[in-house]
Amino acid sequence: MGKIKVTRCEIEGLCVIEPTVFYDERGYFVETYNQRDMEAEGLNMVFVQDNQSKSKKGVLRGLHYQKQFPQGKLVRAIAGEVFDVAVDLRKSSKTYGKWFGVVLSAENKKQFYIPEGFAHGFLVLSDEAEFAYKVTDFYHPGDEGGVLWSDPEIGIDWPITEDMEICLSDKDKVWKGIKETFSFE
Repeated sequence: MGKIKVTRCEIEGLCVIEPTVFYDERGYFVETYNQRDMEAEGLNMVFVQDNQSKSKKGVLRGLHYQKQFPQGKLVRAIAGEVFDVAVDLRKSSKTYGKWFGVVLSAENKKQFYIPEGFAHGFLVLSDEAEFAYKVTDFYHPGDEGGVLWSDPEIGIDWPITEDMEICLSDKDKVWKGIKETFSFE
């Protein structure tokens, strides 16, 4: 039996992964990634790059995707807490334009797998958060696209509190909505 619990989400391809954590009087130990355990759960992706960011409360990064070189992502919060979101951009999917969100924290140690074909973003809920993720393709400058984080067509229910000031990058402020970004008709 593997050391992970995989919960498949209502949007095909998305998975919340909970590793087994071993606690004792010294602290804890956890395998944050084990290829055999992932493959036993049918998750056969190959990761080629690890990324990490640190952000303050209210920072919202996203919703990002890669155009020609899509990336699958295995994401987790290694310090603090974030609300992590994936939006289905697969035009042939029955859940196109739907979103799924999950709280990831250093405390709950949950991970979220987002396959190729999704936009991804997160909102920092704690005073600070460090966010780490593995990706299935290298970063290609100039290949990034985005969808407006507040697009009413998608309708993400971000857990924004009264004491939270949203902080966006310049590019995240100007992305268009999903209808303006993708015209598949």
